[in-house]
Amino acid sequence: MSKMSIEAKRHALNGPTMGTRWTALFYAAEAFDPGPVRDALQAAVDEVDAQMSTWKPDSDLMRLNAAPPGAWVEVPKRLMEVLTLALDIGRASGGAFDIGMGDAVAAWGFGPAAADQHLIRNALDAPRRPAHAMLELDSTSARVRKAAPITLDLNGIAKGYGVDRLAETLHDFGISSGLVGVDGEMRACGLRSDGQPWTIAIEAPDPDRRAPHSLLALQDAAVATSGDYRHRLVASGRHLSHTMDPRRGAPLIEPPASVTVVARTCAEADAWATALMVLGVEAGRELAMRCGLDALFLMRDADGVQTRAVGSLFVCGASSGAGGEGLVAT
Repeated sequence: MSKMSIEAKRHALNGPTMGTRWTALFYAAEAFDPGPVRDALQAAVDEVDAQMSTWKPDSDLMRLNAAPPGAWVEVPKRLMEVLTLALDIGRASGGAFDIGMGDAVAAWGFGPAAADQHLIRNALDAPRRPAHAMLELDSTSARVRKAAPITLDLNGIAKGYGVDRLAETLHDFGISSGLVGVDGEMRACGLRSDGQPWTIAIEAPDPDRRAPHSLLALQDAAVATSGDYRHRLVASGRHLSHTMDPRRGAPLIEPPASVTVVARTCAEADAWATALMVLGVEAGRELAMRCGLDALFLMRDADGVQTRAVGSLFVCGASSGAGGEGLVAT
């Protein structure tokens, strides 16, 4: 056992954010005071929430949503970073990841208000162009303008970005090894104190209980999962996922049970998991292979849960340039 593993003390911190909780696990010297780290981690996710929430009427995102088309709107640095990445992944995914679905998200009751049949009809009938064709970003002056009315929603990327901010905050304190997360989105930095990768559970797609489907050993990489089994509603006896189909302005019909993506950052993993969920197994796997993504698709059938994988990371025992150590079935 190394001297570091003998002397290091385990610190497990957490706090509220985005309707759930953030977590941070790291090891530091016995005399280390975690109080300032906890405060800085909370401030980091509070900043993301204040800028990007659709649940806070005074957030910077809601201010942008309220602005008239054609008007330049100054936005803070963090929001500009997320908008830039979101539009890049929107283009790369052919519009499968689209942050311009805020009207549909709200209409179907996945925002602060209940579902509204009139708004649902409007969302279904609305002519749609992807957000990357509707927004102009001026990164030099940190401002944005809309070409036409559009309601932005960052729920498919903001949580992952919040995880990245947690990791950056640990780094600012000189902590190079840790595991941070918001809900099920996680980012691993370095190795554990025993020199082993961080072990992360990929959840089984079961709405009634939380249980692992498999375990992922991760180092210097992030993982995010998009699924149909947590945030959902029932319409005409059918369970509908919170993930919107940009082509219809409505929840996905018969999507994969879940899609898990490993990427360099959690914001990227979060957005790509949503994009592949929208595309479905076959088109999603083709895009993942073209883009060099590590992705795991889980599908339900009469025999249980089936898997389809893309990338060497999700082959048992494989290693990845992203830092992953492989997938182990439970």
